[in-house]
Amino acid sequence: MKIKKTKAHTIYKNQEGKRLPGATTIIGILAKPALVNWANRLGLEGVDVSKYVDDLAGVGTLAHELVCKEITGKGVDLSEYSQKDIERAENALKSFNSWKKDKDITPVLSEQMLISEKYQFGGAPDLYGKINGDHILIDFKTSNAIYDEHFIQLGAYKILLEESGHKVDKAIIVRIGRTSDEGFETRELTDLSKYEKIFRLCLEIYKLRRK
Repeated sequence: MKIKKTKAHTIYKNQEGKRLPGATTIIGILAKPALVNWANRLGLEGVDVSKYVDDLAGVGTLAHELVCKEITGKGVDLSEYSQKDIERAENALKSFNSWKKDKDITPVLSEQMLISEKYQFGGAPDLYGKINGDHILIDFKTSNAIYDEHFIQLGAYKILLEESGHKVDKAIIVRIGRTSDEGFETRELTDLSKYEKIFRLCLEIYKLRRK
């Protein structure tokens, strides 16, 4: 297994050195009507969607990093971010800290690149560890809502973790808004079998299209 991380994206390779798709690339074959509706609504309100997305992208990336590093205790390089982005990302971190204050979190893997030799794809779960004794898979989302594809991504990560010998009792999506309007919420699942199946079907379609 070889994994090469670049600034643009992560490159996954199997044991034979063949390049493999990532979980998010595979799930990308699905239509996202909610995203289209959201963009249309902003357009009707006179908002430049591309500028709006660019404005939040840096905040989302930094908030994601701050949350992951908060758990692992690693530092974050803030030199590439504006003071405005830092302040907004730190507000998102405060929301996360409020959620985790009564939880005993022991990280095992954080953004660890994994490969499935069985299904031939790769992925990097945000966090896998133990919370109050349970083996938990956590995915952090800096978005304005939780969508179906987020659960499918959890299904893909569960496949990767279990193939690597890690038990998954529960999966949690922790959505951290980048602005006060986007808010904060969590969703927990103990049964990901449906989403694992959907992911495997997406993978099959992806492979057929590539052929």
